[in-house]
Amino acid sequence: MRKLLYALAATTLLITSWAHAAPELRSDHPDRYTVVKGDTLWDISGRFLNNPWYWPEIWHVNPQVANPHLIYPGDQLALVYIDGKPRITKVATSDVVKLSPKVRSEPIDTPIPAIPLDAIGSFLTDTRIVSPEELQGAPYVLEGEDGRIITGAGDRLYARGKKPADKVGVFRRSKEFRDPETGEFLGLEAKSIGAGSVAAENGDVLTVDLTTTNQEVRIGDRLLTNVNRPIATSFVPSAPDEKVEGQMIAVDGGVTQIGQYDVVAINRGTRDGLQSGNVMAVLQSGNLVRDPVTGETIELPSERAGLLMVFQAYEKMSYGLVLQATQALEVGDKVTNP
Repeated sequence: MRKLLYALAATTLLITSWAHAAPELRSDHPDRYTVVKGDTLWDISGRFLNNPWYWPEIWHVNPQVANPHLIYPGDQLALVYIDGKPRITKVATSDVVKLSPKVRSEPIDTPIPAIPLDAIGSFLTDTRIVSPEELQGAPYVLEGEDGRIITGAGDRLYARGKKPADKVGVFRRSKEFRDPETGEFLGLEAKSIGAGSVAAENGDVLTVDLTTTNQEVRIGDRLLTNVNRPIATSFVPSAPDEKVEGQMIAVDGGVTQIGQYDVVAINRGTRDGLQSGNVMAVLQSGNLVRDPVTGETIELPSERAGLLMVFQAYEKMSYGLVLQATQALEVGDKVTNP
């Protein structure tokens, strides 16, 4: 019983220390920093913190400045101490300005994103995870105008099925994701090919005018409602609230070695406690070695080899962007709390 109590106490202490780990300032952190165009929240977090995912714990909203929740190029950030604890906050400029008649103007810059949006934009706005039934039941391309089997932006095509909406996206069946451990179906990736408008509807035959394409549209491609989702820039780096362990199960682009700014799929989602903005550590399995004494095969401990941030979380799986990689990563590498 005493051993059990000691074990429980040790486990409680471990969980408590993990859940309440304090953010550590970098030894070379600046006291002030002016945000420049091209910055991301991850970059700025890394200037101040050893572990950038602790940003939510150190960010302090200053009600005396406009849009205190958002950070724009030109904003000044300052390291201050509140109740003895370090905090980062936006500060109002205190420069003395000579008054003279002039037209007042406001900056049109957009808030800095959490991570480079050019690396993930198509996943946030176009590519989506669907069920096989949803894709199978969607209208499909019959042919292009004048019997063409391949069409593109500016062309007209014909499709068969129930009209999903006036504005439609053209999608193609892509990867089918399954959990590598349990075999559970996690989702079907529908890759965006283009978008268009339904010009006419004759029974179950749809006439569609293509407005944009990023690949050639082919016979059999499917039409889904064009959701036109806005790019989310409001998520911030953070550690998951719960203990999460999973694997990288795919990488975009079909590469074999995964590096910085590659998009990967992982076999954990919202049901496991993941949400957009969560940072995960990537662990590589240790080598298998033969024990020279016993002859047994021993697996060496896993080693941390990178960091990724979840930017799109679905129920059973998520997409993440690799932010750091100290060595080439691979599909099958483990992911866990940072």
